[in-house]
Amino acid sequence: MLIAGFPAGAWGTNCYVVAPAAGEECVIIDPGHQATQGVEETLKKHRLKPVAVVLTHGHIDHVASVVPVCGAHDVPAWIHPEDRFMMSDPEKALGRSLGAQLMGELTVGEPSDVKELTDGAQLTLAGMELTVAHAPGHTRGSVTFGMPAAADIPPLLFSGDLLFAGSIGRTDLPGGSHADMLESLARVCLPLDDSTVVLPGHNEHTTMGRERATNPYLRQVAAGLGDGLTSPRRGM
Repeated sequence: MLIAGFPAGAWGTNCYVVAPAAGEECVIIDPGHQATQGVEETLKKHRLKPVAVVLTHGHIDHVASVVPVCGAHDVPAWIHPEDRFMMSDPEKALGRSLGAQLMGELTVGEPSDVKELTDGAQLTLAGMELTVAHAPGHTRGSVTFGMPAAADIPPLLFSGDLLFAGSIGRTDLPGGSHADMLESLARVCLPLDDSTVVLPGHNEHTTMGRERATNPYLRQVAAGLGDGLTSPRRGM
């Protein structure tokens, strides 16, 4: 398994390129603000051929490079229908202006081929199995992508802005819901094995074992006391 990740753009959003091995087909996860160059360098370095872009949610810091990346490689983008409008109207998704200078660096709109994600869907892409879990809270259409353990890797969770190392995604933007976030954490994250490697939308990777033991939000959800903490204002 090859997983190449890098933080991109003004918000340091993690973009991941995932493939069975170098020289094979791959999937691109969350090509956000100013991610195009990093994607192309990663593809060239590992001799990879993209077959799809998959998106954990629709905020502009996760989707800003979808149009150029999909267009350059003639591949579809997968997104949950609740967040699809955000690709064409990012300011509505945030409830505030991004500013003219920043908007000039963004490619707003949809790629030519958009496919919609559903909860529990099993995507077979580039010879890999990705399990979709609808995980609202940060946005109405947030999802995670799970991958099963293989001979050389533990289970994986691409968590988007649901779960971070030591924290969780913010819920104060349009479409966010603290109650939904707590339910998603309980339903999507808590059942996972401690060995699961969590690859989040921002900052460093972690494991479910570490988060179960140390993440104050996850610990309170596990104890049925999630309302005791409010979501942080972290990232977009």
